[in-house]
Amino acid sequence: MNEIIKSLHSRKSIRVFTDQEIATEQKNEILHAAMAAPTAGNQQLYTILDITDDTLKQQLSITCDNQPFIAKAKMVLIFCADFQKWYDAFIEGGLRPRKPGAGDLMLAVSDANIAAQNAVTAAHSLGIGSCYIGDIMENCETQRNLLHLPEYVFPAAMLVFGYPTALQLERTKPERCSLEDIVQQNHYRRRDGMELRAMLEKDSGTLGYDEWMRRFCSRKYESDFSKEMSRSVSTYLKAFGIHS
Repeated sequence: MNEIIKSLHSRKSIRVFTDQEIATEQKNEILHAAMAAPTAGNQQLYTILDITDDTLKQQLSITCDNQPFIAKAKMVLIFCADFQKWYDAFIEGGLRPRKPGAGDLMLAVSDANIAAQNAVTAAHSLGIGSCYIGDIMENCETQRNLLHLPEYVFPAAMLVFGYPTALQLERTKPERCSLEDIVQQNHYRRRDGMELRAMLEKDSGTLGYDEWMRRFCSRKYESDFSKEMSRSVSTYLKAFGIHS
């Protein structure tokens, strides 16, 4: 196994950081690595917000489901799917472009998330931990105000970075599904009940599938934050002509 593949397997989410600062040189290495990511037509349909204001970091830790470790992170980046800059550039060129639509948004979200994953991988290679914060998609109105987001910009992902504590380094990475559970040949085949139980038994532990699934569904899928995320994303989508 080469070093890059080994790094991909060893990387895990880190939520507790030491007090060590991230040097400017390393921060720039991470940002340049993000920008080297694959991108649709070399458009780089994203903007990276580097959150350096401590007050804003504190506000984001509250608006993103009250997670204090966000405010303690040594680096916070928000990867925004950004079609605003291209729409404005078209107008600057004397054009009368159509309004951005669903496909434009999805392409921009892909660009933003691919760049984010490059940042994660680069950081891990430097010994710097990271954690994705999907909650940045919640509270649309508040986040738009805090980050000054125009209508064709969507906060696709937030990442927090810092040097892991010893306990975080020692923590076991959660087990992933088997290759056979994830990879299908040529066509999608819907799994039956027995297959689903076999796929997720590693997570259910002593609870058993039914009880574990009941708790997981309640904690995640049916949670207030999940419902708020759906409401908030629906609000962002309206600018792209998508109505629920």
